[in-house]
Amino acid sequence: MKLVYLTISAVILALALWNLWTEKDWRKQATAAMVAVPLLLRVFLIK
Repeated sequence: MKLVYLTISAVILALALWNLWTEKDWRKQATAAMVAVPLLLRVFLIK
């Protein structure tokens, strides 16, 4: 079950990072970065 959770988190992280790099509006980039940071911590199992 933990593997499924990590896989889902990694996919959502990849989508957030893709949105961060392709978006031109800085507000949407900031939002994507705020979403990516907790997901990055979850993927690396840092609490």
